[in-house]
Amino acid sequence: MAQVAHSFEKEITRSVSLQYLLYLPDSYSDSEKEWPFMLFLHGAGERGDKVDQVKKHGPPKLVEAGKDLPFIIASPQCQKDKRWDPHTLSFLVDDIVSNHRIDVDRIYVTGLSMGGYGTWAIAGENPTRFAAVAPICGGGARSWARGIVKEKLPVWVFHGAKDQTVPLEESQRMVDAIKHFGGDVKFTIYPEAKHDSWTEAYDTPELYEWFLSHKRGS
Repeated sequence: MAQVAHSFEKEITRSVSLQYLLYLPDSYSDSEKEWPFMLFLHGAGERGDKVDQVKKHGPPKLVEAGKDLPFIIASPQCQKDKRWDPHTLSFLVDDIVSNHRIDVDRIYVTGLSMGGYGTWAIAGENPTRFAAVAPICGGGARSWARGIVKEKLPVWVFHGAKDQTVPLEESQRMVDAIKHFGGDVKFTIYPEAKHDSWTEAYDTPELYEWFLSHKRGS
């Protein structure tokens, strides 16, 4: 029998929802300037339906304590028993960008543990979207490294050498993959840190300076 050409078309509608915390710098309303934007992804322990749990670690913890960071920061909460979905997160970023004065060439993403995996995922799926990324004690698919390197997306990885929850090898595998494809990556290993390598990482002023030193396409 002969093969006959056919075509297929279908409209698909998808509904997504996320709770999130939004931080605006103290001087956000003082001018019409566009601001850098940071997406922060928490770990598995902060999943659920009480969004204030997200303040437990990372940038949300810092700003809750009174630190004025020079970013608009969105900190979504992953639903219980779910993992970070890069497509849902991209829709969230789209919505926030459309409703706030954000410099679209200075969008950053960082996360810890499960959020470190989420950081690798959204950067790997859409490397043209971000100006720099910082996954902490996470991991991901080595194939993502190809697109990250192709787009020259700056990456700074953090991990604790004594982490028994997410082994150091998870980050090492991604760092090696980036180097394999010819990319450059910063890799900070805390020799005495266990799973909590994020407290020291997010308390490092150089991390925020590093983010702000990068613009998309530069």
